[in-house]
Formats: sequence, structure tokens, C-alpha cells
Amino acid sequence: MKITSTIKTILIGLTVSFYTITAQAQLNIVATTGMIADLTKNIGGDVVTVDSLMGTGVDPHLYKATQGDLRKLMKADIIFYNGLHLEGKMQDIFEKMARKKAVYAVADNLPEQKIIYHGKHSDPHVWFDIQLWLKVGENVLTALIKNDPTNQAQFEQNAATYFKVLTELDQWTAQQIKSIPEQQRILITAHDAFGYFGQAYGLQVRGLQGVSTAAEFGLQDIKQLKDIIVANQIKAVFVESSVSPRFIQSLVKGVQAEGNTLTVGGELFSDAMGLANTPEGNYVGMVTHNVKTIVNALKGDALHE
Repeated sequence: MKITSTIKTILIGLTVSFYTITAQAQLNIVATTGMIADLTKNIGGDVVTVDSLMGTGVDPHLYKATQGDLRKLMKADIIFYNGLHLEGKMQDIFEKMARKKAVYAVADNLPEQKIIYHGKHSDPHVWFDIQLWLKVGENVLTALIKNDPTNQAQFEQNAATYFKVLTELDQWTAQQIKSIPEQQRILITAHDAFGYFGQAYGLQVRGLQGVSTAAEFGLQDIKQLKDIIVANQIKAVFVESSVSPRFIQSLVKGVQAEGNTLTVGGELFSDAMGLANTPEGNYVGMVTHNVKTIVNALKGDALHE
């Protein structure tokens, strides 16, 4: 049978329409932090587009949504945010949007016994316990399947592959932290972002500020840290990529002025990952960088891969 030029035109048009519809059907996802965006990309794969509101060096505790952010959120098919009051100034926005679209706090329904509380306030930095981050990944997977069941098999396959990587990262992290002499397993940073890291891998964690960078600290807090550093012969303290380094630098100078040895052991990524297309620009690279930096500085020698 001969195919006329008219039929050919119709078939071509149908093909173009099919691909247009397929492209439009791709889930448009907006995540608040780079860590959540990275997790979603690894699970969603090629059938989702993911945009992060907060880039490298951005402090989510103090972040205020711009008009451009609100437009992105309005256009999104799914919104993922951390919850546990990490995005404190945006909480009301998400609660209102949840009445009309798919909005998920990815840290919901984590094991209650694993959540760290400071008074009535929960610590939101759950991504530093890799096993908890795996459970966050399960929440993301469930949400993606619910909103796009036709791609369930692909989501599950992507998740299985990535969860294996995270499990290996968890085991490697535990092994490396154990190589630090026990008395020196004290991690001092600008704000108390590493509580889950300490709980999971056996370090004492201290921060000049509380779990939020909006918290204030006083001379008594600095004195307590000085006493801990001197009593335990701590070699290094750490600055954070998303927090001003001046307070930690002042602490180091104060300890040195009293005749003790202390250095800035390096920069850690806490509330934000590194620049895109750098090793620290994804979650695995960020954690790997942090672990190597901590171990190198607290041991005072080279880290063995």
C-alpha cells in the first residue's frame, strides 16, 4: 500500500506531538537545598528535572524566598524541602502550597529515637547521618512513585543503585573516623550542624552557635570551648562554607594567645554543598571531603584511602 504525502505529514505530526507530550510530562521538581536536589536527581534520573533554590554557600536557616523562587515553586509539580524547621522562614509558604500541590518534607517519618532535640527544637541536619539520609531517600522514592507511577521501575532501579553507593560511603566514613585517637574525636565548628554526624560515627561535637546560625553565643560559650580544646589537646577546629569564618578564627587566636597550639583544620560543607561540577558539588563528594578534612586535621597526618 502506498503512503500518500498527506498521511506522511500526519504521521510526522503525530510523532512530533508524542515527543512534545513526553517532554512536557517530565516531572518538574524544586528542592530547597542542594543535598535534597542531588538525592532527587539520583533517584529520579532522566525522567525528572530538578532545580535547587539554595546554591553553594547559602545558609538555609536565614534564607528568604525571592519572587523568582516563588515563581519556580508555583510552576513545580513536586516541591521537596527538608523540614524540621531547617527552612524556618519558608515554612509557612510550604504549608500553604501543600493545600494545592505535592509538597513533601523529606525528613518526615524518620525514626523518632534518632532525632536530636535541643530543648523543644529538633536538629534538622539529618543528612550527616548517612543511614538517616538513606531513609530520606526512601521518602523521596515513595513521593516520586506516587506522582509518576508509570516510571516506578526506573525510580526503584535508580534508587537501588544509589543506595548501594550511600551504604558503602557510610561504612567508609565509620572506618575513617575510628582511625582518630579516641580522646581527639572532638569536632568543633562554627555552628552545631554535625550532631547527627557525631551521633552516627562516634565524635563529640561542639559549635559556637546552636543548630541554627540565627542563635547567639557569648563569652561563656567561648570559654567553655577553650577549656575543652586545652584539656583534650585538640589540634584543630573547622570553619564552614556557609557560615562566616570570623568567629572560629577569633577562637583560634584566643587559644593561641594563651600559649596553646590550635589551627583551623580546614573548611567543611555543612548546610550547603560545593560549587556545581566540583567533587564537593554532590552529596557523596561533600561527605568524602568533610571526612578527609576532619581526619587529616584531628590526627595531624595523612588520611589513608
